[in-house]
Amino acid sequence: MLRYLSSSLFLAIIALLGIGLVQVYSSSFIFAIESYGDGLFFFKRQLIFAFFSFAILVGTIHIPFRYIEKYGWALWLVATLGVLATYVPGLGVRVGGAMRWIQLPMGVRFEPGELLKISFSVLFASLLCRNANFLARVKWHWLVLALLFPLVLLLKQPDFGTFAIILMVGVTLLFAFGLQWKYIIATLSVLTPAFYFLVMTVEYRRARVLAFLDPWSDPAQKGFQVIQSMLSFHSGGLTGVGLGQGQGKLFFLPEAHTDFTLAVFGEEMGFVGFVAILALYGFVVFRGIQIAVKAEEPFKKALALGLSATFALSVFINAGVVMGLLPTKGLTLPFLSYGGSSLVSLCFMFGLILNIENSFEEDKFSRRFGSRWTTSKVKK
Repeated sequence: MLRYLSSSLFLAIIALLGIGLVQVYSSSFIFAIESYGDGLFFFKRQLIFAFFSFAILVGTIHIPFRYIEKYGWALWLVATLGVLATYVPGLGVRVGGAMRWIQLPMGVRFEPGELLKISFSVLFASLLCRNANFLARVKWHWLVLALLFPLVLLLKQPDFGTFAIILMVGVTLLFAFGLQWKYIIATLSVLTPAFYFLVMTVEYRRARVLAFLDPWSDPAQKGFQVIQSMLSFHSGGLTGVGLGQGQGKLFFLPEAHTDFTLAVFGEEMGFVGFVAILALYGFVVFRGIQIAVKAEEPFKKALALGLSATFALSVFINAGVVMGLLPTKGLTLPFLSYGGSSLVSLCFMFGLILNIENSFEEDKFSRRFGSRWTTSKVKK
């Protein structure tokens, strides 16, 4: 364990886990008392999730990377089956009008869409490192079906946010790995009107866009969330009102401990704290991209870049919504929002990235001592 303390990315993840626990406690205490009679209800559950997620983080770091490279594609299949399971009566759980969760023992719910976001980068990296003979033998219609099927299921749940992130990560990876501009432009030419159609032809999505453009036109309904969020930021000022002293979470701000927890953080920690947490997020993204650049193997490079982009987009969309820069979308803020599915998936994600970083040291050792070790064995 001590060797991980030299990894700035590992320390940053631990810091986010700790800050997230404090934030869940602060943002959910009043709501938990009113709803469950226990102010620590959400905190205790998040604490259990944090310990389990930390075990996932450390365990993933120690997985031999050859297994990830060889069998990682199967994660997309597992995630697809998980998304499909949300449609099974008695197993799928509907919350807030969306069928995104599956019910597990002991009252635990899991959101397979979180795992699907991660598995896309693993699948892309797996396809990228395959040789030309393998790709020539692939039945492309089956491959396209395997890619599109879970995305269609996401739209039906509905989970438009995860759907959009996966598509944006896909375009990012294609661009990063040398897809010609004409194909990029062609892809965007198809996706742009498709996004417009998917948003503007669905009533509640169209209402969110209109509320984003003019939240004050309906401050009591459509614009209520973003207005309360902006008021919370305004109340925080430069240094904040103090931890636990925010007023927005007192049932003025909907989803204070999940989707809009950043507004609570901004009110209590102020502009200084808000900039600090964004800087910490930025550092994590920077280190992930740095690891991707440093990686020599295409699989490691694609995986690190895809996972870093997934994390960056999740932070960007949530922060943009909370600050009124993007239409309202039900995406949690990584590490700071309450939610076991998100926390477990995030630690698994960064376990993979740290595994790649860890492999650099092993590769360096192999290059330095491998030939010498082989030569000495031959002499014997």
